Amino acid sequence: MPAKIPVIVFIGGGPRTAGVLERVAANRPDIFAGPLQIHVVEPHVPGSGRIWRYDQDPGLLLNSMAADITMFTDESVDCDGPAVSGPGLVDWATGVLAGTITDVPDFPQHLQEQLRALNGTTFPTRQLQSQYLEWFFRRAARALNRSVTVHRTAAVGIAPTGDGGHDVSLANGRTLHADILVTALGHTDSQPDAASAGYADFTERHGGYHAAPSYTTDVDYSAIAPGQDVIVSGMGLAFVDLLVILMEGRGGRFEETADGGLRYLPSGREPRLWAGSRRGVPYHSKISATLRGEAPGPLQFLTPAAVDALLQRHGELDFHQHLWPLIAKEAGYYYYREIQTGSPERAAMDWDEFAARYTGLDWYSAERARLVAAAVPDDRLHLDLERLDRPFEGRHFADHEAVQDAVAGYIEHDLALRDGPDHPETLALFLGLLHVYMEVGRVVPADRLNARSQQTVHGWWHGFFSFVDSGPPPHRLRQMLALHRAGLLQFLGPGLEVGTDEATGTFVASSPQSGTIVAAKALIEARLPATSVARSLNPVLASLHGTGLGTEQQLLTADGIHSTGKLLVTPQHRLVRSDGKPEEAVFGVGPGTSGWGAGAFARPNTNAAPFRENDALARTILGAAAGLAALDTHSPEPAAVGKN
Repeated sequence: MPAKIPVIVFIGGGPRTAGVLERVAANRPDIFAGPLQIHVVEPHVPGSGRIWRYDQDPGLLLNSMAADITMFTDESVDCDGPAVSGPGLVDWATGVLAGTITDVPDFPQHLQEQLRALNGTTFPTRQLQSQYLEWFFRRAARALNRSVTVHRTAAVGIAPTGDGGHDVSLANGRTLHADILVTALGHTDSQPDAASAGYADFTERHGGYHAAPSYTTDVDYSAIAPGQDVIVSGMGLAFVDLLVILMEGRGGRFEETADGGLRYLPSGREPRLWAGSRRGVPYHSKISATLRGEAPGPLQFLTPAAVDALLQRHGELDFHQHLWPLIAKEAGYYYYREIQTGSPERAAMDWDEFAARYTGLDWYSAERARLVAAAVPDDRLHLDLERLDRPFEGRHFADHEAVQDAVAGYIEHDLALRDGPDHPETLALFLGLLHVYMEVGRVVPADRLNARSQQTVHGWWHGFFSFVDSGPPPHRLRQMLALHRAGLLQFLGPGLEVGTDEATGTFVASSPQSGTIVAAKALIEARLPATSVARSLNPVLASLHGTGLGTEQQLLTADGIHSTGKLLVTPQHRLVRSDGKPEEAVFGVGPGTSGWGAGAFARPNTNAAPFRENDALARTILGAAAGLAALDTHSPEPAAVGKN
């Protein structure tokens, strides 16, 4: 009997799907070399998808340098499948210019100029990155011998078929049958939460403008008038994009001054922004320093053995009590090693002596603090992770001007630490946190964390890491200061609170630490919407939730049941149904799922988590496909039809 040809459907065709497809192709010789039918459902261009698509403001940049971007699973990746070498973004650009990479479109002039100017320290535009990602997808699809069909439409529903498979309904009216289904939806939109819904209702009644959390480039800001006061809630990466769109995007420009500074020349079409957040400061900038001391080695404290010992002792782990002290200790080890081996003139103790004593001490112990004080006399160089996380904690400002001076001074100090050669310890800290972030999901089983800690992982831990390690290029902070000096950006301070005034029909922003109060007719919530399967505007997630094929991650804590909003998956990325049972052949991957979260592309030679996850998922998919292909159809031979 003929073998069954397994049908695999990917819903979402962004970089995460491209990475899994590359791993499917690489692992086929080991697991299943038979024929496959693979369908990729993606309304945008496959490879780049919605977030990285070409069609967005040309001024928007990545927050990673070009040297830190690859889609290839290199030899550093600890996975069962074979490594496949290939060009990261910089080598890809070189190959395009040299003509050795030919599977690319004819680039417009501005992209050709970007290709020629690109080097390892460039922060590339998202438009250029879109072309690299789309090229990678085409390469991965070719490696699967033309078994990949792309459907440039959206999936709108999923229904089980009774034979273990699922039917995927498409917006164009077609239906795809899937033996194996993978949802890789990336960042999706959700119905507004109660606060945002209240703001929207207020705006409808009083006029004005309100932008709920969304992907910044998808929001229509045309209703914001020149010179209008706008309250902005959030100072993260969405805020940085907002500045690009509302300032340079409206015709203004920056110019260098004679003293090396930056001046903003307005077009007159810009609004005036009043920005604040919980911290009251923007994300830390990326770092231009290079290490001088000993190169980082493997993690010393957050190791599989250490985690196993904690599990043996406690059974269930608490992030802040059990894991954070090890993470903090790793960060400190990276940081102080760079000071003592790279800038020994700033140290009063030999590194080997320090490391030997440091290894046996708890991060929060008085002995560790005394050791650091003895080894690094300048207390301005002492690493305080709590102060790093909340720089204005406990500080009260006399007035609005004091807030302006404090936030501007904070940004200037951050640039002094990160955008120059004199503080390579900031790069060591960056690398230490990055290494931990990429490793923690491998050594810590998510299902062995208590409920409070799983909330912490999706909330505070990811936010802290992003604040310190995933900030904008340094010149974005210099531009922020120039906009502030031009009077187009005012700082509201930490602990931002936003309310409404029915009498005046205005939004009211305040900071309890400064007493500043600002009223305006416009409010922008500058952040991505919180993930929520139950409130999702994505029809696939709505279908999964409505049918019970998928469910939100629910956590039972001491004060009740809480939802992370994430799509619940097993450690093998299988979707968990509303009855608690995993789906055998339906998988979920990406930022909206309950895993640790790993991104889509990464630095080369860092054993990056997304590549490990992609490889493991691809091997699971191929194993399922092999099992399906081994089944006979068991269909009877058709009866002969005689002629009368």
